[in-house]
Amino acid sequence: MTQPQVERTLAAILVADVVGYSRLVETDEASALAAVKELWRATVEPLVAEHRGRIVKFMGDGVMAEFGSVVGAVGCAAAVQQRLADRQQEIAGEPRILLRIGVNLGDLVVEGDDLLGEGVNVAARLEQLCPPGSVLISGSAYEHLSGKLDIPFDFAGEQHLKNIARPVKTYRMNVAGSPFALPMNARSDKPSIAILPFDNMSVDAEQAYFSDGITEDIITELSRFGELMVIARNSSFAFRGQGTDLREIGRKLGAGYIVEGSVRRAGNRVRITAQLVEAESGTHLWAERYDRALEDVFAIQEEISQHIVATVAQRVRDDREVAARRRRPEDMLAYDLFLQGNRLSDDFTPGTQDRAAALFERAIEIDPTFARAYTGLAYIVLTRATDTAVGVSRQRDENRVQALRLAERALALDPNDPRVHCTLGFMCCTWRDFDRAERHLDLARSMNPNDPLIQIIWASVQGTLGRAERALAAIQLACRLNPKYPSWYNYYLSRILFQLERYGEAAALLEQLTFANPARHPRDVAWRTAAYGHLGRSEEAHQCGAMFLQAMRDLWHGDPAAGPAEYVDWLVDVSYLREPKDVERLREGLRLAGLPA
Repeated sequence: MTQPQVERTLAAILVADVVGYSRLVETDEASALAAVKELWRATVEPLVAEHRGRIVKFMGDGVMAEFGSVVGAVGCAAAVQQRLADRQQEIAGEPRILLRIGVNLGDLVVEGDDLLGEGVNVAARLEQLCPPGSVLISGSAYEHLSGKLDIPFDFAGEQHLKNIARPVKTYRMNVAGSPFALPMNARSDKPSIAILPFDNMSVDAEQAYFSDGITEDIITELSRFGELMVIARNSSFAFRGQGTDLREIGRKLGAGYIVEGSVRRAGNRVRITAQLVEAESGTHLWAERYDRALEDVFAIQEEISQHIVATVAQRVRDDREVAARRRRPEDMLAYDLFLQGNRLSDDFTPGTQDRAAALFERAIEIDPTFARAYTGLAYIVLTRATDTAVGVSRQRDENRVQALRLAERALALDPNDPRVHCTLGFMCCTWRDFDRAERHLDLARSMNPNDPLIQIIWASVQGTLGRAERALAAIQLACRLNPKYPSWYNYYLSRILFQLERYGEAAALLEQLTFANPARHPRDVAWRTAAYGHLGRSEEAHQCGAMFLQAMRDLWHGDPAAGPAEYVDWLVDVSYLREPKDVERLREGLRLAGLPA
């Protein structure tokens, strides 16, 4: 007998779901139901129509929509998250609604007005993995977007989705709707400013690190002025070489003002040009060219910063605060080596960290009084400890001892540099010297409240001290200062969310952090295990717990007789939790996963 022919179609599917819907309903059922209904009516339905899509069905706290093109589906997803982020500023008295959105391009089975099949299932699984407030799309969708939408994506790894035979490449969209950053259009009382990477006009293209270093130092100088909100380096540097209109850059970064310029280095001379532009109108407010000896580069940076502050904020802080700025290196070659090392310090490909360490060490050899070179080297050495001393006590770990000593030496050389205090505070935390860590990080934060690195490290230590709510607020500020924040911010964010008992959100972030190489990140795998335990996801918790134990066996350098109980004790110790309630929350999650905690 002939089988009835199944109707199929190729389409882009968008699946969205309200985060924490059950919790919202439990807290205030009437308000939650009304808020979600209004979200569908006022935001989702009009935007789906605007992007030429069709609502397939509503599913209580979720919605599925079909689009004829990936561009329409992804554009709609971004617009929904942006619109939702905008509305959060206006609905303080209502339940805070966050969405996860998954988008997939696939072959679908048509059954009346409904759509079925693996293409739908992939979109639904992506939605479940998506961080709250963001959008996660499949590789098939991503491949059809090239050059069609001006939206940045981060590769989120190949995901093994439930009931899907093959792994699926995924890409996370950097959208303003992330709950972990303030909305892009959120207005601060302070003028916001972004410094684009100064163009390298030198004959040698390899001198780009020098022009980048000049830009970074100007960002640092400007960050000291409390009158300004300064966008972080890696957010503004994302626009390098794109030729994007300055007004569009201002809109995307939430910046009212843009600084751009160029650097030409020739022998012992340097020429730096800089101009300040009002982002909304494109009006040039100030411009200057400096043609000086190379040794004057620090004075030029200071002059540029002061001109900008005087123009934007109308005043420069008094001379006492200016005098408290960090000490300049005595030798330009040491500064040059530091810039090269600093450029490599966030690159963890094989051999790169060793190259960065060698550059910092040479800078110290040339100028033993250059504090920043010591802090750069301290982080490299601490990374070595993390990679090579699993199970080794702090006192016996030469790298961990050296990292602390380097940070202490930097402070002795330059107690007026907030980054130095931040580095020492972080190192003290890894030694569980919480009082000392808090003291130095509080000081760093008071000296430079606009530095996103200081804010994110301060937040992490607030978490270790049991102040998760304060930590989350600081992470949100760090993300506002650095809208295109690196993925390692989520390392700290996942722990804060776990401490706030937002286990589903913590698990989603930890899945992203550990998916590519779980064996290299046993601590993240353990926290992911505990999150699954608290969520009652027993099968995944036990699988993840087994991955943690295997990774510990492979990486362990402690007592050869150690077993699972000792592995857990080590994990709890290096999670740097001071408060017993936080320790117990972590251990309870691990116990629920079947580990001896």
